[in-house]
Amino acid sequence: MAGSKEITSKIKSVENTKKVTSALEMVSASKIRKSQDLMNATRPYAAMMRRIISHLGKANPEYRHPFTVSHGSEVKKVAYIVVSTDRGLCGGLNTNLFKRLLAHMSEWKKRGAEITVVTLGKKAGSYFRNIDVDIAARVTGMGEKPQIEDLIGSIKVVLDQYRDQSVDEVFLAYNDFINTMAQKPVVDQLLPLPETDDEGIGDIWDYIYEPDAETLLDSVLIRYIESLVYQAVLENLASEHAARMIAMKNATDNAADLIDALKLDYNKARQAAITQEISEIVSGAAAV
Repeated sequence: MAGSKEITSKIKSVENTKKVTSALEMVSASKIRKSQDLMNATRPYAAMMRRIISHLGKANPEYRHPFTVSHGSEVKKVAYIVVSTDRGLCGGLNTNLFKRLLAHMSEWKKRGAEITVVTLGKKAGSYFRNIDVDIAARVTGMGEKPQIEDLIGSIKVVLDQYRDQSVDEVFLAYNDFINTMAQKPVVDQLLPLPETDDEGIGDIWDYIYEPDAETLLDSVLIRYIESLVYQAVLENLASEHAARMIAMKNATDNAADLIDALKLDYNKARQAAITQEISEIVSGAAAV
């Protein structure tokens, strides 16, 4: 058994760690509400954009925008927009997403497709730098209030690649915020745009386009894709704070349990030392 001084030193070290994890837990708890409000504020816009795209997809059949057209059954190159955190200490949030993503990528590699990624967040950039994939663009330091202007450049890289047919499929990977206790890693198809269902549509709608269908659809579809990526960033941000809060709470609880165990060991060591001293005194008195 370790000595009393050694155990005391360990107790102080764990107590310091407990203070740090407790502070991080409280910080994340205060930030999660703000990130949830920001996420919920953008959801109506994203939902309305989906409805508009659903309408437009059923209208003007004589013109098909490049983003709605598949490049054929043979997929030669697949692109991923990967949303991760900039910081760690959030449990298995990033790890679970990367595992889900690698499994998805491996399916395409088996078919002979090349992989390219756009990383949003430091953790994704660091991870895929060591993976055999091409990194087309990288964004870091999005902060607590991500701005869509910071994402437009990286999104445009993928859109241009799909438009000139150097990329055949585009996917968006992020952590979907379900609630404080649950965050789900998802990989959604981004391009070609999948069909969306809108129960409010009975018949096929049509529109009068000004100046023309091509110009208007190009603008609307680009905004739609940007809104999907931006919403994914906000979902991932809320997931990050929730995961960090839970991880730090577990770390704090584990530190408290470890302190209790160390204090028990300390008391046992102290009692053993007292017993030994009494035995030595008794033995000395008996010898006299």
